Amino acid sequence: MNAASTALASDPIEMSYSEAIKDALDIALKSDERVILMGEDIGVYGGAFQVTGDLVHTYGEERVIDTPISELAGAGIAVGAALTGLRPIFEFQFSDFATLAMEQIVNQAAKVRYMLGGNVSVPLVMRFPAGSGTGAAAQHSQSLEAWLAHVPGLKVIQPTTPHDVKGMLLAAIDDPDPVMVFEHKLLYKTKGMVPQGRYTVPIGQAHIARSGTDITIVATSIMVHKSLTAADELAASGISAEVIDLRTIRPIDRDTVLASVEKTSRLLCVYEAVKTLGIGAEISAMVAESHAFDFLDAPIVRLGGSENPMPYSPKLEKASVPQVADIVSNATNLVKGKT
Repeated sequence: MNAASTALASDPIEMSYSEAIKDALDIALKSDERVILMGEDIGVYGGAFQVTGDLVHTYGEERVIDTPISELAGAGIAVGAALTGLRPIFEFQFSDFATLAMEQIVNQAAKVRYMLGGNVSVPLVMRFPAGSGTGAAAQHSQSLEAWLAHVPGLKVIQPTTPHDVKGMLLAAIDDPDPVMVFEHKLLYKTKGMVPQGRYTVPIGQAHIARSGTDITIVATSIMVHKSLTAADELAASGISAEVIDLRTIRPIDRDTVLASVEKTSRLLCVYEAVKTLGIGAEISAMVAESHAFDFLDAPIVRLGGSENPMPYSPKLEKASVPQVADIVSNATNLVKGKT
């Protein structure tokens, strides 16, 4: 391969979020025979959200494995496969179904390295289609990432863009410990520029999606997109908002968040999960317990989901999670001292 073709191979191309995931899976399967995919209907059907697509035809049913409709059993097999030298990537049809597999995730995958004195590792990736907006109602629309972020031994990520989901997924596959990947379902069709070939995006490193001076908005997943739209509206009224895409919620990039708060003196946390005990509470506590607290000119505000199961009604579903107008209103009140 000459220099020109090498350069061409790395040139970014437009991909959807789901295409970027599939590309990462393809690269991993092709480059490492230990990598296997597991999950319900990920084979011939191509996955509940058609992410794995036709990979079964390329790599066969021994590496792209349809599991029975038992999340506990499937997760247990994945943990066992990781312990015996493979690098499984397990897909839940919906993140809500992780509740059925908590024993294997929380008591096995997260703890085996510690319990065996560091003599083994669990190189396991689990993928969770998450969030609302598809009319799937209470049992198929939850955002449960904070549940797993509460567990030492797990890493938990929420990539926002096609570029980041490919790079962070490849980083997760390389990781010697279990990584939980939460993918908002409404992001699957969003598009962006993605480098071709293999690259990684570091786990544990936030991204400043937009620089600003008047207020820090720390957001996760699809709320980053809403926050960026809100920041455009705020700019039109003379308010400069800095938007931080957290990307990883365990471990949190403490330095990036604190440095931003020191600069702007105001903090708004935006996330889709239920407000109480969500990631915004952890960010708020982290700032309140740090030197950055002395820089605050206003109370910290959390903008999260409402305190109810997700409704089926489209209007009620939309009302249950933060929208652009809510972000604009809360940010404006913070800057103008109306909290």
